[in-house]
Amino acid sequence: MTHLVLVGMMGVGKSTVGRIVAAELDRPLFDSDEMIEARTGRTVREIWSTDGEEAFRALETDTLLEALAEPEASVIAAAGGVVLSEVNRDALCSADAHVVWLLADVEVLVERVRNGMHRPLLDDDPETVLRALHEVRAPLYQEVADAVVSVDHRSAQDVAKAVLRCCA
Repeated sequence: MTHLVLVGMMGVGKSTVGRIVAAELDRPLFDSDEMIEARTGRTVREIWSTDGEEAFRALETDTLLEALAEPEASVIAAAGGVVLSEVNRDALCSADAHVVWLLADVEVLVERVRNGMHRPLLDDDPETVLRALHEVRAPLYQEVADAVVSVDHRSAQDVAKAVLRCCA
């Protein structure tokens, strides 16, 4: 496989685990949110509040397709909502990639994102929003995943080891 793609809900640890896995495999890391912020010169929060969700989702698609098109083997930490687009799901399923769904209980996610100021979707009621998002997104993550790794009560190092084992 050329690429290793990490998908999952916000707060699951895609960026952190991605950095560890990329270092272990000696591959570049493409982090969707970082790519979007670098490309636009604005934070995810700024894009979301100024341009809206639709504009952000278009940037999300652009960065995913760009990362998947890279000829060099890489690790991709995909944005949490990337699976909402059928175009993105098709790209993930047809790419030369191994897709790993990092799965967490909603209670774990709520605790992890409690102080995350860059997640505009969670401004009002993080637990309710995360439960609703999980209900919608879980079948979509399952649709694109080649493997599932639980992150509950595990360190980022342990999750990275599990990801590497399932992709060996």
